[in-house]
Amino acid sequence: MSQDITLYIDSQFFSPYAMFAYVALREKRLPFAIQKMDLAGTAHRAPAYRQLSLTGRVPTLVHGDFSLSESSAIVEYLDDAFPPPRHLALLPASLQHRARARQVQAWLRTDLVALREERSTAVIFRQPSSSPLSASGKAAAQQLFEAADQLINERGEDLFGAWCMADTELALMLKRLVSNGDPVPAKLHAYVERQWQRPSVQAWLGHQEG
Repeated sequence: MSQDITLYIDSQFFSPYAMFAYVALREKRLPFAIQKMDLAGTAHRAPAYRQLSLTGRVPTLVHGDFSLSESSAIVEYLDDAFPPPRHLALLPASLQHRARARQVQAWLRTDLVALREERSTAVIFRQPSSSPLSASGKAAAQQLFEAADQLINERGEDLFGAWCMADTELALMLKRLVSNGDPVPAKLHAYVERQWQRPSVQAWLGHQEG
């Protein structure tokens, strides 16, 4: 299978979904090129890119003559195209753990809207927000804490005994609060710091510094 891979992402490296696709490629240890898109300049609305992306969004993965957008689809495609044992699995091997990981990923993408709006990834990658959480934001944060508390053990280790993409995605959602200085339970704080030290995540952060 061709190893010619390009990942289209936002030029500011703010998109959490672009980050997830980037982390997935790094975890698979696949060589890939980065194509930065100026979203403020509406580069993603150009007809050629919309044809490539289908949805006109980032990230978009190009693998040979195949292109795919939406980070969850990209993660699953990479797991199927580059399976273990040669490449690290991005999702758990156990049927039930894999289903739970997908549940967590889907939930984080579709719920907690107030939290995502009031604590955008700019608070992680640029600077904290001075605005306190609204009542809706606090309710979303509490919902996140309750679910994460059930999933994460007392030592703050990986969700299913070994790292998977759901770990990075859950950690990023919690990191919105940690980076902003909002109160986060100690166990969840420790989990975030553990996940944030992963080399694939640190590689993404390196682009922020560049």
